Amino acid sequence: MPTLGLQAEPSRGVPGQKRWAMVVDLRRCIGCMACVSACKAEFDVPLGVWRTVVKVKDTGSYPNVRRNFMPRLCNHCDNPPCVRNCPTEATYKHEDGFVLQRYDRCIGCRTCIAACPYNARFMLPRNRTRVGINGVIDKCTFCQHRVEQGLVPACVQTCLGRSRIFGDINDPNSEVARLVATQKTAVLKPEKGTAPQVYYIKPERAQTEQVFSKPESAANRRDAEAFYRHNRGSRYFAGVL
Repeated sequence: MPTLGLQAEPSRGVPGQKRWAMVVDLRRCIGCMACVSACKAEFDVPLGVWRTVVKVKDTGSYPNVRRNFMPRLCNHCDNPPCVRNCPTEATYKHEDGFVLQRYDRCIGCRTCIAACPYNARFMLPRNRTRVGINGVIDKCTFCQHRVEQGLVPACVQTCLGRSRIFGDINDPNSEVARLVATQKTAVLKPEKGTAPQVYYIKPERAQTEQVFSKPESAANRRDAEAFYRHNRGSRYFAGVL
């Protein structure tokens, strides 16, 4: 049974204990937003708020530019500050690692939003009529209802590039455990001491920073040459071609 209202003990690396986690391979994310759409459909997430979102950042300068994608969601921390700070014990940590909400206890004080260092929580609008849950805090749940039926979260199921991988990190034979053990992974804001359980595989720097490299294809080179012809005298572009 879950430990309601209290923080379950950290379960990462505990023998015989499940610990659900997610690996996000940034090398494979193509920014299609299928994960965001699947999550919206699964939970009827209203417009203007998200349980998961994909941040977009452009790097470099024409013609050597690259668009980078950063999926974000609740990190289901092993030491979640939201649980400790909730005054009504509406937020709790499940023994399998899920950080969940009890909507009937939530008073919408937003204390958990302030405590979360990952900006992963939001307030459901009070004017929702199709769904009875409104005016309370909501967040990603790792699709606990699906996982308990042997399914993966909706965002993982629909990921076209297979960037999101989900599983029991305490199981050494699981894919997430193998990836964390063999790949260079990083977590967000480790200095906060929250022990987040969403691990990111970062692309190599050469893949994301091409500012000083030559255009990689003939088409890009032709475009660049045309661009430079119309921008003569620019010191910034000197020597790129």
